Amino acid sequence: MPDEDVTAEVLTLQNLGREEALAEKLEETAVQDIAGAMAQMPAENRLQVLRALPDERRADAFSYLSHGLQREVIGQLEPEEARRILQELVPDDRTAFLESLAPQELEGFLKLLGPEDLKQSLKLLGYPEESVGRLMTTRFVSVRPEWTVTRALDHIRHEAHRGETVNFVFVTDQRGKLLDAIRLKDFILSRQDARVEALMDEDVIHIEADADREQAVQTIQHYDISTLPVTDRSGVLLGIVTVDDIMDVAEAEITEDFHKFGGSSRLNVSMREASPAFLYRKRVGWLMVLVVVNLFSGLAIALYEPSIQAVIGLVFFLPMIIAGSGNAGSQSATLMVRALATGDVAASDWLKMWIKELSVAVMLGVTMAAMVAAIGVWRGGPESGYELALVVGLAMFAVVIMGGMIGVLLPFILQRFNMDPATASTPLITSVADVGGILIYFWIASAILGLPGGG
Repeated sequence: MPDEDVTAEVLTLQNLGREEALAEKLEETAVQDIAGAMAQMPAENRLQVLRALPDERRADAFSYLSHGLQREVIGQLEPEEARRILQELVPDDRTAFLESLAPQELEGFLKLLGPEDLKQSLKLLGYPEESVGRLMTTRFVSVRPEWTVTRALDHIRHEAHRGETVNFVFVTDQRGKLLDAIRLKDFILSRQDARVEALMDEDVIHIEADADREQAVQTIQHYDISTLPVTDRSGVLLGIVTVDDIMDVAEAEITEDFHKFGGSSRLNVSMREASPAFLYRKRVGWLMVLVVVNLFSGLAIALYEPSIQAVIGLVFFLPMIIAGSGNAGSQSATLMVRALATGDVAASDWLKMWIKELSVAVMLGVTMAAMVAAIGVWRGGPESGYELALVVGLAMFAVVIMGGMIGVLLPFILQRFNMDPATASTPLITSVADVGGILIYFWIASAILGLPGGG
């Protein structure tokens, strides 16, 4: 791995005291690889590497550290060193770092900022959490429609250092209202005496600052663009979101969904940095909830204890029935949560998805019922095998359909109440389906075999 190679070489140069060679090595190494190497180093070595970097690269390397490491590293720096890093960070990276701080820490770091940076940071932090406003950078290049291409290019050259990207140049009016986004290539290939408005088609894709970040991800993916302008409700251009920021958001959202699928709360630090106590707090809540839910499974079994005593063979099939119900529900929920997250399915599609899942569940139920019925014939023998096969076959058919219906509807229900559909995690779906599966199984057994019903 590149990070491991860089780490080994940098540590060797540090131990040998070869500062000039270390500086040369860091100069030729990408800041992403430097940050990756720093994450694997002891604390004292991280600081030495950071201080060996030129000012313009120090902030870039810092921005690629995880938020946990950023807090650790900047807390060990002198106030003036921390001030320089915060001032050099681009606005969106600075906002991401500041919003990761606890309130008591945030106040101290805000005091390190200059008046302009402080005003800008407070404005970005004023947008709702998980909104595009907190993700955007306010560094962009804009031109006026009445300018000539020559004047616009001169302005772009002069202001390029202030923009995070100039692949797209934004056209705004005197009030700052967004009119268009024009590729830099179009400026270069156009006649120099042409007006900017001649290049405009006024078909610009944009997003409002208070929109959810997931909407920005879907917009950039749908239109296949690298830069997304961010406006207020009146259309005034406030900033831009670039594709690298969107990739980070998409990765974070997928990671969060995976955590919830496993029955864990969202982790805001990496596994490498997370302490055992932190992981315990994130996981224990769901496990306690699931213990309570699974308590109903035990109560359901106790309810049909006379039936179990009458036909001990029913216990043999109980794990199969429970697993069939939970697995069918988990499959259905996983597909539906992902479809909702990517925008492939909307909340209004619930009935269409329910009907589709019902047809799939019927086919799956028939297949699995045939399989366990054959086992029932073998297990029950010539005397009672066919009755047992009928019981387990019907039960499997019913619980697979039930699990699929729970799995497809629960994400829509959660979304209807403004909850994350990923909360319909595998442990929750499995536990709910288990209780239903047990009740269905023993009810069918009691009805067909003439056993004592639930008391």
